[in-house]
Amino acid sequence: MRAASAFSALALTLLLAVPAFAQSEEAVFERIETIQGDAEGFGEAFATLQEAFLVGDPAQTLADLANYPFEIAANGELYDIFAPEDLVDNFDRLISEDTRSALASQDYADLIVTSEGVGFGDGVLWMANICTDESCDETYWAITRITN
Repeated sequence: MRAASAFSALALTLLLAVPAFAQSEEAVFERIETIQGDAEGFGEAFATLQEAFLVGDPAQTLADLANYPFEIAANGELYDIFAPEDLVDNFDRLISEDTRSALASQDYADLIVTSEGVGFGDGVLWMANICTDESCDETYWAITRITN
């Protein structure tokens, strides 16, 4: 009986050691589809963002994917970004190296999915599925906040 209790305790410890965010890409896709909608559209935006940080122009890509106006928390301050050029012209000051690294190495299976949107890098960047009108028949994915 003691061996069974010890085994049960060990099994429980091992289960608890698995990170809470461990999930499959399929589970993340389904969660995005259920909570935000248009998971395929998000996948396209995700690929565009990752490609930009790996081999493209991340400043312009972030600017192109943003929903204006939005906020960036950086350098202990909160900045209101009103237009793409605000982000592009100040990219090096507004987007930290840690944030750039987190975005470049983001794994789809580790995304955060909530009713507020999809979070990258433990919440350094948030995207949401934005409705184009009251009926919400058409939507697009956009960056809504960056927090360095």
